[in-house]
Amino acid sequence: MVFYLPESVEAAAGYDELTPRQIVTELDKHVVGQAAAKRSVAVALRNRIRRQKLSQELAEEILPKNIIMIGPTGVGKTEIARRLARLANSPFLKVEASRFTEVGYVGRDVESMIRDLVEISIDMVREEKLEEVAEKAEQNAEERLLDLLLPPLPPPRGDKPGAEEEERQREQYQRTREKLRAQLREGKLDDRQVEVDTRERSFPAFEIISSQGIEEMDINIKDMLPGLFGQRTKKRRMRVNEAMDYLVQEEENRLIDMDQVTRVAVERAEQSGIIFVDEIDKIAGRERGHGPDVSREGVQRDILPIVEGTTVNTRYGMVRTDHILFIAAGAFHVSKPSDLIPELQGRFPIRVELNSLNVEDFIRILKEPKSALVKQYTALLDTEGIKLSFSDDALEEIAKYAALVNEQTENIGARRLHTIMEKLLDEISFEGPDLKKKVVRIDAEYVQKQLADIVKNQDLSRYIL
Repeated sequence: MVFYLPESVEAAAGYDELTPRQIVTELDKHVVGQAAAKRSVAVALRNRIRRQKLSQELAEEILPKNIIMIGPTGVGKTEIARRLARLANSPFLKVEASRFTEVGYVGRDVESMIRDLVEISIDMVREEKLEEVAEKAEQNAEERLLDLLLPPLPPPRGDKPGAEEEERQREQYQRTREKLRAQLREGKLDDRQVEVDTRERSFPAFEIISSQGIEEMDINIKDMLPGLFGQRTKKRRMRVNEAMDYLVQEEENRLIDMDQVTRVAVERAEQSGIIFVDEIDKIAGRERGHGPDVSREGVQRDILPIVEGTTVNTRYGMVRTDHILFIAAGAFHVSKPSDLIPELQGRFPIRVELNSLNVEDFIRILKEPKSALVKQYTALLDTEGIKLSFSDDALEEIAKYAALVNEQTENIGARRLHTIMEKLLDEISFEGPDLKKKVVRIDAEYVQKQLADIVKNQDLSRYIL
């Protein structure tokens, strides 16, 4: 069961000291239940920590134990993997196996998942570096902006005649500059206009025709033809507050060493990256009839070397996949994990089954999270002065209806509650601005009245998201 909280999970400063039990405790704050899945990912994360303490020669031989999560949608498979990645400050990518096709057919190449993971890692490391240089960048931008507001004086002339007068002018200039600095920080100069030299990039129009996917065309044309794309500057008039934002961003880019960012990001993707492959059950099953099945076994065979460990060419260099942790997931309603090709099965040695949600789970989803659906709808209607509240028996009724629809239709877990809540509050949401009664109390009787046709109507497909 998934609890979505507004705050992001901060990377634990000493996460390398977390025991599996402590990791599970952290996951319990956001995902309730599913103890077996939490234990599996906790051990997988802890093994990574243990591996870092080994000699390099032995550490290279220890490969991650990939995991398959089996269970209906909406019960927490993705959220467990995502929260684990945030806890470990690891690059995390979620992909759907059904979006890939066999090599030679139109569709996404399986190697694109590695390229996407590296891009995510680059963004993560760059954000960390930005935090480190943020203060310095703001100071530099402030000085540049003050130079625009009050152009600096010419260099001193030394012991030449008039040096004393020049010194007094410089003291006066410094006092004026400090006054402007104070006004700038207080926001009193925000509406003033300044001229800023902005970089203008002009690219010639040309077209490249290739039979490969766009992700294969990792060619940095600017590096190939450095003189062709010379950066020119153009003066633009903008308000002081806009100029400050632009100059801060420019200073941040100057202070960050992107070569170092790239090296760290590639290493982090290789050593601690996590790829969540959803809908893997959609590509399970052997070929039937004549000709290859491009959506099943062919895709499995293309995914296999990525999971086994290979080297993928990216725009940042070669990236090894040997130590990336792969977590696959699927409902497996029709197929089963044994329908995957044997080689791929062997690369996912750990299998855990997640439980379906029951009435008690739905009640906790509605009541406990900080961003629960009840709180979301209450806040939305409160913007129009409508005080919406739910009784405990109303929440129990909502949970019962959600469980009932799940039983009689395809089980989609906690997402069912979105459908129920929309139908329940449809009339109130529509009449909201014109409601004369600004205090609305939802009780069990109202829930039964609004949702009665769920029981009467035999075609429940309308309630499926």
